[in-house]
Amino acid sequence: MAAGGTRGRRGPAPSLPLAAEPRRFPRPRAAGRGGMAGERAAGLVRELHRAGGGNLPPFRAEGLRQALEEMRALYERNQADVSEAKSGRTDLIFLIRFRHCCLLRNQRCVLAYLYDRLLRIRALRWEYGSVLPNTIQFHMSAEEVEWFNRYKKSLATYMRSVGGEEGLDLTQDIKPPKSLYIEVRCLRDYGEFEIDDGTTILLKKNSQHFLPRWKCEQLIRQGVLEHILS
Repeated sequence: MAAGGTRGRRGPAPSLPLAAEPRRFPRPRAAGRGGMAGERAAGLVRELHRAGGGNLPPFRAEGLRQALEEMRALYERNQADVSEAKSGRTDLIFLIRFRHCCLLRNQRCVLAYLYDRLLRIRALRWEYGSVLPNTIQFHMSAEEVEWFNRYKKSLATYMRSVGGEEGLDLTQDIKPPKSLYIEVRCLRDYGEFEIDDGTTILLKKNSQHFLPRWKCEQLIRQGVLEHILS
């Protein structure tokens, strides 16, 4: 209590800001030249998604190389920063964790891209047979072509091992047929074609034939014949 019964006066209370200004952080960049971290690998997956199921877009070797390069750069920079963080640079821990998350995301995207393409290539064996059209092979990498050849050989070996002496063609009648014979039109010159009873017919462009369904299915998939729907 001050002399004379009066309280001591205090200075005016400091004014408080209405709202704290949010801190602004720079957008994370990739380890390489420009672009968001992980954008190259994610772009590979997005391209497959846009192509839709059953379609095989061209193999992006350059995009894959850039994604792997970014992963290598992220790993090397993290290795250097980990050494400094162990020496007491704790401010680098967040950046190390961020780069590690980017590296794992790139890894998932790259594996998803390669695996999804293999699934589509495997489905093409059942759709087109053992010989793929040149337009599809042009979109495949050398490693994918080699994988397809190994897969079709494994499938052929298995089909020969079941179904008796002649084996069993599992690629025929994937959907239950409504009739055993169908009417087809030849879309291009193919040459001689032998059916079950030993009869040989000549498949010429625009010619029409009434043939066993199971003998025609692969030629229909290859674009040689066209099923005439009445």
